[in-house]
Amino acid sequence: MRYIYLLALLAVMLFSVNLFANTDSLQNIRTTQDAVYRRPFIGNLGNSTSIGGYAEANTNYFSQSGVSEGFSMEMRRFNLFVYSSISSRIKLLAELEFEHGTEEIALETAMLDFEIDPALVFRGGIILAPIGGFNQKHDSPLYEFIDRPMVSTQIIPATLSEMGFGVNGKLFFGESFIATYDAYLVNGLRDGIILNSDGRTLLRRGRVMEMFEESHNGVPSVTGKIALRHRQYGEIGISAYRGIYNSFRKEGIDVDERRAVLITALDYSLAISSITIQGEVAMNTIDVPANLKEINGSKQLGFYTDVIFPVTTFTMLDYANTVLNLNARIDYIDYNIGTFAATGGNIGDEVTALSFGVSLRPTTTSVFRVNYRNSNIVDIVGNSVVNKGIQFGFATYF
Repeated sequence: MRYIYLLALLAVMLFSVNLFANTDSLQNIRTTQDAVYRRPFIGNLGNSTSIGGYAEANTNYFSQSGVSEGFSMEMRRFNLFVYSSISSRIKLLAELEFEHGTEEIALETAMLDFEIDPALVFRGGIILAPIGGFNQKHDSPLYEFIDRPMVSTQIIPATLSEMGFGVNGKLFFGESFIATYDAYLVNGLRDGIILNSDGRTLLRRGRVMEMFEESHNGVPSVTGKIALRHRQYGEIGISAYRGIYNSFRKEGIDVDERRAVLITALDYSLAISSITIQGEVAMNTIDVPANLKEINGSKQLGFYTDVIFPVTTFTMLDYANTVLNLNARIDYIDYNIGTFAATGGNIGDEVTALSFGVSLRPTTTSVFRVNYRNSNIVDIVGNSVVNKGIQFGFATYF
């Protein structure tokens, strides 16, 4: 209950600050928080309801230690969006995802917003947890690389959708700065984080469809984010997620101690001249039974950074502002930070990857991409293998 009181107090305080700000010059500046409503389909039909989406497909050719499974192609995602402006202050957004053809079908977002003021918006439904930047802003046409960052899928279990309620808002400062905040209570991740088929602590194994139906232990998780954006130089945000992930109670009787998971993250998107630098860093702290800590891991870390350099803008066919980009990415994840008790040696279970690519954007909403990735994969005892390959693909909003 104390979480609800804290959220209400925060909302009132931030609402009061915004009453005295000059917002006119900053209204059209895009923040990460705006990503779900800054999709190009919204408003296309000229009425209160719009339908759109995005599609992405790609080829894959990878080898590991010189052994390859050959060339393949995949329809990675086909996502449908529905947006409705129900009234001047109430709007609804939903996203239905078809992944790998129809192998996985999921309702990724279904949320209702009630706006009192830009500084105070009440949100409820299936929301995107505001942890890191990628989870809030994950649409494939926005990125120059085909694969999602490893930290955003293995450390932060993107796309992390949760059933929850809370508040968000924007605060405007002067002519250049926008601050955003998000704070929600959600059902939370589940038991699959440990004792799963992967043999390691993995947050995405605690992300299941039943999260949308009910809480499995009756204790809500809390997640929140604050971010600051400068209209010229970019945005930086800090966020956190904390909850009890295990089913510690059966039929009213405690059968285990409460085991918590804590995710902390920092994300950034910076513009330096024409170059964009974006990425995020995340750390997980997981309460794991003592007999599983060394093998499964109780602390995890990851980061990624993309560097995007627009080489030239030119006319191609009917597209007057076609952009050609050169891109580079570094990925790193450590599934198990620590040392072996018996030997003092470092526990491995980490991946470092370098990716390079070229992307062509006939429009801002469509991208063709060629990527090369080289990954060094280290197992728990320190043995390493190299996985490398090339991909070609496209992604487009519609």
